[in-house]
Amino acid sequence: MQAILSDLFDWFQTAGIDGVVVGGVAVSLLSRPRFTRDADALVMVDDGEWPAFLRSGEPFGFTPRIPDALGFARKSRVLLMKHSASGLTLDLALGCMPFEQETIRLSKAVISGGITVRTPRPEHLIVMKAVAHRPQDLVDIQSILDAHPRLNRALVRRWVRQFANVLDMPELVDDLEKLLRRSAPARKKRRKSQSSKAAARRRPAES
Repeated sequence: MQAILSDLFDWFQTAGIDGVVVGGVAVSLLSRPRFTRDADALVMVDDGEWPAFLRSGEPFGFTPRIPDALGFARKSRVLLMKHSASGLTLDLALGCMPFEQETIRLSKAVISGGITVRTPRPEHLIVMKAVAHRPQDLVDIQSILDAHPRLNRALVRRWVRQFANVLDMPELVDDLEKLLRRSAPARKKRRKSQSSKAAARRRPAES
């Protein structure tokens, strides 16, 4: 996985493109490691620049894995790629929505095996997982919540509600709230413990 990440962000930097790694790789970087057989990334590229962007990946070992990759991308906004050095596949989402713009704008740099990669904030990754809404995505959300108990839940709720309304999928909000409630007791327990320790430190000074 390190080989594809190194070449991926070298490609982005050389092409002058803003991008982040998402999917299972991002979950592993932001919470606990988990197995994934491929890589996923999100980039912002103007529609008219797609052909040139696609060609610019060749020196870094990225080539289409289907005959008409651009035709597929025009329908799905995803470039299906493969990476020659690692043999791994890459699904490259071509962003355009305000949520995707915010995700990239507020992304963070993470060091992985000596390589600097960019990932979404935990909040934005949770939103992506909530919208994808597969069983593994819900497991990933819990993992991210456990690793980042102080994340901005209002931001997560705002975006998931917007997607739920657009997609007419109220279950996105319902299942997210279940996970948020499940992680709340652990957070409150930590706060209670911190308050007790603070009170204990104050007692000698107050006596």
